[in-house]
Amino acid sequence: MQSICVYCGSNAGSKPVYAERATALGDRLARDGLRLVYGGGNVGLMGTVANAVLEAGGAVTGVIPKQLADWEVAHRGLTELEIVDSMHARKMRMFELSDAFVALPGGFGTMEEIFEMLTWRQLGIGSKPCAILDIDGFYAPLIGMIDRMVEERFLHPDQRADLWYGSDIDEMLAWMRAYKPAQASKWIDEKRRSVMK
Repeated sequence: MQSICVYCGSNAGSKPVYAERATALGDRLARDGLRLVYGGGNVGLMGTVANAVLEAGGAVTGVIPKQLADWEVAHRGLTELEIVDSMHARKMRMFELSDAFVALPGGFGTMEEIFEMLTWRQLGIGSKPCAILDIDGFYAPLIGMIDRMVEERFLHPDQRADLWYGSDIDEMLAWMRAYKPAQASKWIDEKRRSVMK
């Protein structure tokens, strides 16, 4: 594992702990020699995690659509900044550059990005680990909803088990490094066989 994509808010949120934990994650990525891949912004938690990596001597690649760059929200002090044509191109490029994905607190964009990666993996498009790093219980209601999807049989239990959720950065990184998508692959194979019958 050489790079981790972090999805997070372009706002800082209502509590100082969000920025504190984003800073802790950025610092840890740099110390572990892991490149940060993110949305290229200089605002909110996006700017916070990027600055933390840079201040600790790490490398950061930002990927931002031209429209947002034109709005002057692009971070111009990154190791590398890629400007792409669209949000779709941004997500694909971030996927290509990253070995794993983690969501910090955020809004619609953060939810859409991490869930797209989960969906791609569910469909067998890539096999990269996905994690939700919780801060102060922010994601507890969402995890409850995901568990409800399993209970109501809209989501396979193996797929739920294949998503890491917690608040400990050390545990998350250890899980990512040891990740083997055996459960996901098994479920995909079963699904394909049932469709072909």
